[in-house]
Amino acid sequence: MFYNSNFWGMNFIWWFIWLILLFWIFATPYDVPGQRKKKESPLDILQKRFASGQITTEEYQEKKKILEDDLTNLK
Repeated sequence: MFYNSNFWGMNFIWWFIWLILLFWIFATPYDVPGQRKKKESPLDILQKRFASGQITTEEYQEKKKILEDDLTNLK
């Protein structure tokens, strides 16, 4: 067998597979298990609950005002 063309101890196909794997992990926009995600703010959660119909308009306005007041008090 001719194994004189090893690329630093690995065949060319293995280097190609590693490059594809690294590209998939770091460059794809899809959710990869174990990848860090931005945490949702309380206002984002409130908007999602309102959009899904879990809370009424009055509850949304009341809770939104409370959250906005808390934000202004922190600054």
